[in-house]
Amino acid sequence: MHPLDLAKSFLSLLVLVNPLGALPFFISLTSADSRSERRRIVRVASLSVTLVVCFATLVGERFIGFFGVSVEAFEVGGGVIMLLMAVSMINAQLGGTKHTPEESLEAEGKQSIAVVPLAVPLLAGPGTISTAIVYAGKVTVWWEYLGLMACGVLIGVVTFITLSLADPLSRVLGRTGINIVTRLMGLMLAALAVEFMVGGLGEMLPGLKR
Repeated sequence: MHPLDLAKSFLSLLVLVNPLGALPFFISLTSADSRSERRRIVRVASLSVTLVVCFATLVGERFIGFFGVSVEAFEVGGGVIMLLMAVSMINAQLGGTKHTPEESLEAEGKQSIAVVPLAVPLLAGPGTISTAIVYAGKVTVWWEYLGLMACGVLIGVVTFITLSLADPLSRVLGRTGINIVTRLMGLMLAALAVEFMVGGLGEMLPGLKR
């Protein structure tokens, strides 16, 4: 995997996780928590995001292979999910593929939101998992797995920093600023989604490459 491909993988996963877009949700659900509890939630959520990406990278291809699904078909399916998420992001919404209103209501009654629904599915949702699996399916040598896992670690670090600075970032950017960044990331994600679908269809239907 070329370093530029690795950078692209990191960027794709980071756009999908989008910790900045999750700030209003995080602030709302932790408003009654103490500072120490919020720090604990941030640590657990960030670690959970890293573990989800790493697990999907190492095990995901074998999991879909068990059900007889090819990486190419999963690439097309993942591209569709990414495109749906991109449309929601362009509309400055988190999107139903990440969480539902019912999950939001359930989260309000939980003792801790760190793992569910903050880490999964709000941050590391279906789009993140499917993207990690697709990139893992393109790996040819073992050290490339380490590169993808390093991307997961870096995304966990970015998530930790972003959520730790939730209040100052929200004050500086405001809801409008967060929406603008989310829309820009949505445009980028839409382009990546189309590339995923075209790549997967090209492998499944070689005639399309002519």
